[in-house]
Amino acid sequence: MRIAVTAIAAVGLVLGFAAGAGAEPIKIKFSHVVAEATPKGQGALMFKQEVEKRLPGKVVVEVYPNSSLFGDAKEMEALALGDVQIIAPSLSKFDKFTKKLQVFDLPFLFDDIQAIDRFQKTKMGQSLLEDSIKAKGYKGLAYWHNGMKQLSANKPLKVPADAKGLKFRIQPSNVLLAQFQALGANPQKMAFAEVYQALQVGTVDGQENTWSNIYSQKFHEVQKHITETNHGVIDYMVVANASFWDKLPKDIRGELDKIMAEVTAKANKIADDFNEADKKKIIAAGTSQIIKLSKEEQAQWRKAMEPVYKQFEAEIGKDLIQAALAANKGS
Repeated sequence: MRIAVTAIAAVGLVLGFAAGAGAEPIKIKFSHVVAEATPKGQGALMFKQEVEKRLPGKVVVEVYPNSSLFGDAKEMEALALGDVQIIAPSLSKFDKFTKKLQVFDLPFLFDDIQAIDRFQKTKMGQSLLEDSIKAKGYKGLAYWHNGMKQLSANKPLKVPADAKGLKFRIQPSNVLLAQFQALGANPQKMAFAEVYQALQVGTVDGQENTWSNIYSQKFHEVQKHITETNHGVIDYMVVANASFWDKLPKDIRGELDKIMAEVTAKANKIADDFNEADKKKIIAAGTSQIIKLSKEEQAQWRKAMEPVYKQFEAEIGKDLIQAALAANKGS
């Protein structure tokens, strides 16, 4: 019996779970690739603050922003290996695990961030969060908003033909690859931390991102033009190492779930505020010309990217695409 108890205690120490008075607190490393002054950066900090306030001495959260621990290319592997316990990658990163999540990369699918929120709360949206990556050892905890994407380049982008031949940085997504190929552009997959220098030296001519990411990474300082297209979305899935999360003591896991739900609501609420504020800062900086499209010009961009839907309809599922489109009407 004494040997068995010792073995159980050893397992508890290996997992890092507090087993009694004086035990070390559970440590959660939360790694992400953006700046702290972004919706995701603020969400991670809010999670840390709430956890340490409500579970003092039981759980500590270490936040590593701006690719300071792991970058784009390594964070999923680091999570699988248990080197970190939580990450919040862009939804584009998950197409290697399930093709259905590619729905979020389809161009001009959602009219605004509110439509995305409505879709993510539907049964289909929750199924994508909870079931799509479970078999791979990951546990989806929440969707976090970043915002709608804009296009930037060192030449004005008013109509689709303006993008022809330009090199655009993209996230590792086949849908985004096809999106720019449909414009006659040359998409280049590249880690987020490398984008500023690539724009600065001309390795790529342009990129797509939210206002908050453009401002916090100073892309507006090395891009002469930003076109307000709202052509897509950058959202995140907050993901835990499933083995770690499921083996947490039940009471602690329950409280962490509650905290994550509360922080998600707050983080998503401020996403719009961040983007609007950072858009104004970019305008005030005067380093980039902001181009507003007419309805006719916007329609041209939509039409140019339409072939992407047919290309990926079989992989994503027509029913899923229709459900996402329905969210634009609030239905």
